[in-house]
Amino acid sequence: MKLFGIAGYSGSGKTTLLEKLLPRLVACGLRVSVLKHAHHDFDIDIPGKDSYRHRQAGASEVLIAGSARWALLHELRVAPPPALAEHVARLSPCDLVLVEGFKDASIPKLEVYRPANGKPPLWPDNPTIIAVAGDRTPPGGFPAAPVWLDLNDADSIVRFILISVELEEKARVVL
Repeated sequence: MKLFGIAGYSGSGKTTLLEKLLPRLVACGLRVSVLKHAHHDFDIDIPGKDSYRHRQAGASEVLIAGSARWALLHELRVAPPPALAEHVARLSPCDLVLVEGFKDASIPKLEVYRPANGKPPLWPDNPTIIAVAGDRTPPGGFPAAPVWLDLNDADSIVRFILISVELEEKARVVL
């Protein structure tokens, strides 16, 4: 499985970009998964439901299975968070895993950057960022920046990702 990261500050448009990239990558005949990092405590379970009650009672894992999907909830309790590689190992085989977040992971990444957010770019201090996608270049440009891509040109971003992870030959559709 090939890994490619999408990094950027909250509100930069990472999820919106992934929503544009995924159908294009799938249309290329690729099987794509997403691994998203959450910076805060989150819960996909509903208080009061059986699965929630099982976890609250002490279950290490609860697997919820239905006719359309299943989810495995694993409680870390006092264990440290797993590394990215451990999460990837849990995924079913696919061609490409798009990793949202995990900005410090040693995988090639595209930074979603919007100067209007008022946040500094990540790429100057992160050598794994090989491209930046933005809605406009910052005043004065990006001297010595990685590849600059138009955030609104999803086809170009898909092409860049496919070339970067060496999947362009496997992709059925040329964008």
